[in-house]
Amino acid sequence: MVEHGPDARVVTVIGEVDALTAPELDHFLTAQLAVARLVVVNLDGVRFLASTGLRVLLEVNELAAQQDRHLRFVCNSPAANLTLETTGLREHFTFADTVPDALNPIA
Repeated sequence: MVEHGPDARVVTVIGEVDALTAPELDHFLTAQLAVARLVVVNLDGVRFLASTGLRVLLEVNELAAQQDRHLRFVCNSPAANLTLETTGLREHFTFADTVPDALNPIA
């Protein structure tokens, strides 16, 4: 996790997001949303995204909306993109091409 000013965090996810790692990701993203108005989740390093990982991303995305926070994703990972596309869940998230793009001021 990297801070970008007082209201923004970048969380870089690497490796597999599955039943073993998804709860840790859930806890970590929830904690970041508690202290930052914008959380960017960089999924570029994800090699595998399981259904439990998708559930966490959906739940944290909903939490962000409920708390008037912003969750943005960067995803240039072929594996994660395949999972998001085949499940039809990509449309539920806000994506940017790069981390700097995702950090642009919130409109």
